[in-house]
Amino acid sequence: GKLGRYPPWPGKIVNPPKDLKKPRGKKCFFVKFFGTEDHAWIKVEQLKPYHPHKEEMIKINKGKRFQQAVDAVEEFLRKTKGKDQASSHNSNEEKNRRNSSEERGKQSAGEEKRKASLSEGKLKKGTGEGKKRVSSVSSERGSKSPLKRAQDQSPRKRGRPPKDEKDLTIPESSTVKRVMTGTVAGFKWPPSVSEHCPSPECFVFSIQPAVCYQAITKKLKVCEEETGSTSIQAADSTAVNGSITPTDKKIGFLGLGLMGSGIVSNLLKMGHTVTVWNRTAEKCDLFIQEGARLGRTPAEVVSTCDITFACVSDPKAAKDLVLGPSGVLQGIRPGKCYVDMSTVDADTVTELAQVIVSRGGRFLEAPVSGNQQLSNDGMLVILAAGDRGLYEDCSSCFQAMGKTSFFLGEVGNAAKMMLIVNMVQGSFMATIAEGLTLAQVTGQSQQTLLDILNQGQLASIFLDQKCQNILQGNFKPDFYLKYIQKDLRLAIALGDSVNHPTPMAAAANEVYKRAKALDQSDNDMSAVYRAYIH
Repeated sequence: GKLGRYPPWPGKIVNPPKDLKKPRGKKCFFVKFFGTEDHAWIKVEQLKPYHPHKEEMIKINKGKRFQQAVDAVEEFLRKTKGKDQASSHNSNEEKNRRNSSEERGKQSAGEEKRKASLSEGKLKKGTGEGKKRVSSVSSERGSKSPLKRAQDQSPRKRGRPPKDEKDLTIPESSTVKRVMTGTVAGFKWPPSVSEHCPSPECFVFSIQPAVCYQAITKKLKVCEEETGSTSIQAADSTAVNGSITPTDKKIGFLGLGLMGSGIVSNLLKMGHTVTVWNRTAEKCDLFIQEGARLGRTPAEVVSTCDITFACVSDPKAAKDLVLGPSGVLQGIRPGKCYVDMSTVDADTVTELAQVIVSRGGRFLEAPVSGNQQLSNDGMLVILAAGDRGLYEDCSSCFQAMGKTSFFLGEVGNAAKMMLIVNMVQGSFMATIAEGLTLAQVTGQSQQTLLDILNQGQLASIFLDQKCQNILQGNFKPDFYLKYIQKDLRLAIALGDSVNHPTPMAAAANEVYKRAKALDQSDNDMSAVYRAYIH
């Protein structure tokens, strides 16, 4: 099967979670995709049997992920075949045991009849009522053979085949659970597709799994087009053509840090042609294995690609990337496009835009709101400003990496908005840490405080995750502490530039500076907690 320009992918028809409802319209099945944890409703006309199309699909799809998926199918088939052979062997043994039991039952029944006959001959004075009683006992004993008793004790209904619970159980990821309680919770889905499905082990080639994954995790709405096919449309401004069709433009990406790595991974999953570069070249290896191309310098990436994205740590890194030796500017020619996704100040991004445009290039700033997990999940929020036409050209890329995007007008607006967003987030994180430490020193349970907050108006994924980090002492970076402090500093400077007071941000900034002095820079922002306990 095929949807848009996406390659087919091997999967298996399974029963959906009870909470999911089947989409209206044409007949469809719930499919689990091999080599991934992705699931989706797929229409019958989009499915093809695995074996007849296997070789054809392998020739078309050369990617490592696809081959891993095919290997997973073959491994599953081998295990299933082994189970079937064992089941057949056990079935034959059971049949032999049943035949033996029936034979013994018949012999037992004959013996009982013989004894009953002898007893009847001896009881000449017995009445007819006595004869009936003996006959009844004989008949009852004879009819209850071991096979019959086994059938009576079985709870299974006649005509209903047993289910392989292992095959039909669908693991619920935290993402799926979140969506079920979110925008799709009000939909009414049939509890199972088994009544439509000839077998829960029916293998299919269907649409590429990343598309299905986005259909679930992005809280997208499924709509019926005039053609009758299912279209996946993001409920935001980035969805122009319904399903995510990758642009035919060559994409470059500079910077494979916490955010950049997830972004590139999703661009590749969605079928984009991507060339990557990173200051530490080893970080490129994983993406090369997944189908990306390697650029030796930023200038080379820009010169060989139509649109080049960059995501680096701070204003200095952003300027060095563009203006430094073998930098972006050296690769810019008329028509080349550059999209800076770094969180920097408005002055820096304005300067970069001017030098890019002076060479005939096109410029868009597009900082992202989120963290490493949201980047990996393709759930970032993108704030864009600058060349509106370039923003539209980046549509499929933005859909691949984020759940929504905003176009904010002229260059500099996105940088300002991003700093304000991160100022609020950083200040909130410091307040959370302050509250947890105050609870501790006053003899209150930190866990109880979290439980109370999670039941109130402040409840959020951010609150829960950061509190859990603190309670578990796990400060593995999801958003570096040094970067949120940098954003607070830039936000304070933004306020100063327009004579606007930012006392809350200034206070939070001091706490983060204290945490940095305690060697917490490369930990998660939640490690600001340690500034309060030292």
